[in-house]
Amino acid sequence: MTSPDSLKLHRPLDMHLHLRDGAMLQLVAPLSAASLAAAVIMPNLVPPITSLEQLLAYRQRILEAVGPLAASFQPLMTLFFQPYSHALLAAAQPHLFALKLYPHGVTTNSDSGIHHIQAAEPTLALMQDLGIPLLVHGETTGFVLDREAQFLATYQHLATRFPRLRIVMEHITTAAALSLLDRFENLFATVTAHHLVITLDDVLGGLLQPHLFCKPIAKRPQDRDALLAAALAAHPKLMLGSDSAPHPQHAKEGCGCAAGVFSAPLLLPRLAQLFDHHGALPHLQAFVSDHAIRIHRLNPPDKTITLLRQPWTVPASYQDASGLRVIPWEAGQQLSWQIAPPT
Repeated sequence: MTSPDSLKLHRPLDMHLHLRDGAMLQLVAPLSAASLAAAVIMPNLVPPITSLEQLLAYRQRILEAVGPLAASFQPLMTLFFQPYSHALLAAAQPHLFALKLYPHGVTTNSDSGIHHIQAAEPTLALMQDLGIPLLVHGETTGFVLDREAQFLATYQHLATRFPRLRIVMEHITTAAALSLLDRFENLFATVTAHHLVITLDDVLGGLLQPHLFCKPIAKRPQDRDALLAAALAAHPKLMLGSDSAPHPQHAKEGCGCAAGVFSAPLLLPRLAQLFDHHGALPHLQAFVSDHAIRIHRLNPPDKTITLLRQPWTVPASYQDASGLRVIPWEAGQQLSWQIAPPT
């Protein structure tokens, strides 16, 4: 079958996005707003977003950063999980997409995360009653390759204990996590673009590749292949969540490399190339939009992005006037698809 030379994606969504704050927000937010109708914004700032006032103020800063693009880009806001009262959650609900649960110390800016899942249960019960989704960074602090696998029992406990709570396993990286989707009706998952492409060998197999280092860390080929097969087949409970996580170049390339892959600038072209390579372009719309809209009953802006089968070279970096510099995933590499210029 001949592959088309163009592709339209309607209301593309990113269900897991880091926009940071300050100068970094100003630099990276327009890159996502230009190609997405909406995105779920992570709350792990310093300090984290834990109140309605902080949430509304952060949303306003995002809209100001994207400027005219705000008319066609909806930031779906989240609170950093901690014990909350019914009154606070009910007041925040009209402005709130979900709560994001981080176990203590598992990733960037998670020092305020949960130490014991039992302590979270009163708030989870409130969320279940109010219909507020739970997003989870599902890792322990055990051996790095086993951290997601060790957390799967917690997912099973939560899905059973709170059967009406919509639970999203964020950025899954293993075939074992994928298998839970078919066992529990209230479990869903996001997966990143880079975890559909790379394995741990790409990060560590030769010279260290700091711009591929992320948490959860990339896993084995069989895990990558299972996730890719599910995405290409449009598994109905699997959604795109890029986990695009920008850090300044010095933080990625210096001692103590920060975890995060900055994929926002090439997200849709890279996915088009991947799905096209495997003859699955007709399923890309479901993966980047339709599943999330159905699962979460979303109504994002009516935005259509056109992709063209034309070569495009990923910029070597993105930089502002102050010298803040961020290196994207696959910097300097040529892709076979690009986003058509706005008309």
